[in-house]
Amino acid sequence: MPRKLRMLGTNSKTGECPTLYEDVDSGEILVQGCTVTDPEVLAQMQNVLDGESLVVVDRALLINFAPKE
Repeated sequence: MPRKLRMLGTNSKTGECPTLYEDVDSGEILVQGCTVTDPEVLAQMQNVLDGESLVVVDRALLINFAPKE
């Protein structure tokens, strides 16, 4: 069954990323952001599972729109 997302907010003024979403059924938070592709940065990641990636998110996005509970 596909996820049903609710947009929590964005700092974008042009409709581009980054954006925070909530899965309305599970309560999980999903992040839209630019994918990091620099091999030196990716090499610093730990405990990476198949299908995981690193995205850039502005700190203000999390402060302004992440759920407080």
